[in-house]
Amino acid sequence: MRPLQLLLPLLAWVQLGVAQEPSLLSAVGQLPTCAQECLLTAIAQSPCQPTNATCICTNAKLQSDAEVCLLSTCTLRQSLATKNATSTICHAPIRYTGESIRISNIALAVITAFCGLSRLIYKAVFSIGELGYDDYSVLAALIAGVPSIIIIDRGIVPNGLGRDVWTVPFGHITNFVRYLYALEVLYFLQVALLKLTLLFFFLRIFPKPLVRRLLWATVIFNVAWGTAFVVASIFQCQPISFYWTKWDNEGSGQCIDINGLAWTNAIISIVLDIWMLALPLYEVFHLQLSWRKKLSVAIMFFVGTFVTIISILRLRSLVYFASSANPTWDQTDVINWSNIEVNVGIICACLPSLRVILVRMFPKVLGTTKATSQPYYAYGSRTGKKGASALASSPGKSAVTSSTRDTNAITYTKTFEVRHTESDEQSLVQVELDQFGPKKQKNPSSSTSISSF
Repeated sequence: MRPLQLLLPLLAWVQLGVAQEPSLLSAVGQLPTCAQECLLTAIAQSPCQPTNATCICTNAKLQSDAEVCLLSTCTLRQSLATKNATSTICHAPIRYTGESIRISNIALAVITAFCGLSRLIYKAVFSIGELGYDDYSVLAALIAGVPSIIIIDRGIVPNGLGRDVWTVPFGHITNFVRYLYALEVLYFLQVALLKLTLLFFFLRIFPKPLVRRLLWATVIFNVAWGTAFVVASIFQCQPISFYWTKWDNEGSGQCIDINGLAWTNAIISIVLDIWMLALPLYEVFHLQLSWRKKLSVAIMFFVGTFVTIISILRLRSLVYFASSANPTWDQTDVINWSNIEVNVGIICACLPSLRVILVRMFPKVLGTTKATSQPYYAYGSRTGKKGASALASSPGKSAVTSSTRDTNAITYTKTFEVRHTESDEQSLVQVELDQFGPKKQKNPSSSTSISSF
């Protein structure tokens, strides 16, 4: 970490006795001795006069020379104190984006919780199916996300996220890095659980032995990969506390390459996403289906690519992850993109179930109507067994033979059109992938009823 630019060298005024403003004298007097010496030397080597504050504040070479001197003669805490004081003297703008991160975090948490809980409640209460491994993975991802939401809202934002580090008290910087450590461990866990959700979903809809073996191998790799990075992130520094005490370069300990750990995880995650997308798409495009049907199913799987795109965008924020000179400001993008990636991933994993729920709630808009050649006869018919068998011999017709008709009764024919919805998100894919396994007989949706009274 190093002090950013704009080192304000009005300190020379104190030495030369030309400064008259008490506020300026007070600010300069609070600077460390090493900083005063560096600024005096930088001013002497620049074209700026000690009384020209505008020149001193805007001269890039003067700032650079003072910065190099500070790095070699002052401690990091002294450098930050100098930067804070000189920025105040120069009336540098105070930046803050923490509130937008907090709002984004809460909004994503509410949407994700709604989607995840809607899926689980529907599957557990209203669906004829049972909760599967993918549902339990969603539940685990939701539970693992709760600490992250609390840490961002109540921990890392109040301790400096979205601010320049030299404006943050030293104690808050330590707390900020401690919370950052917790978020890093939780992120590795959440990403692994998210991928498990998609893999278990694929296992439910793809029964081919070869595909299932590949999917199970991917599951094993994902579990091993996630476990390895969670453990590595926990013990990346020895002692563990050195992770959040080393920022001022005054503690003792050692850490692995933290930037390398973050980049390795991100690259493997992206490659794994591409592999997980390629498996179902390969099967879909090798089916004996029309291109229209192939495309409709492929679009369902391509929704997951949005998470991969976010992972790629997140790579840019990892450039200075562990070597930033201004971590409380620079880590804003890392935390924001990581939060978006996990939450959007859970939402995408819940979309098939949400589609089923919407179809059930709005059948006229999203439902489907299908005809069948098998009639359904009302249980109130008086035709008897013989009459029923006679009717069954002519499927789809509503004719009544003279032998079964009561001449003293009124006979009428009524045709019903029934709209039905799918009972599980698996059928949303299965309706297009019916060649993957044995075909199921469709539920009758058009029927003829004959009653006598």
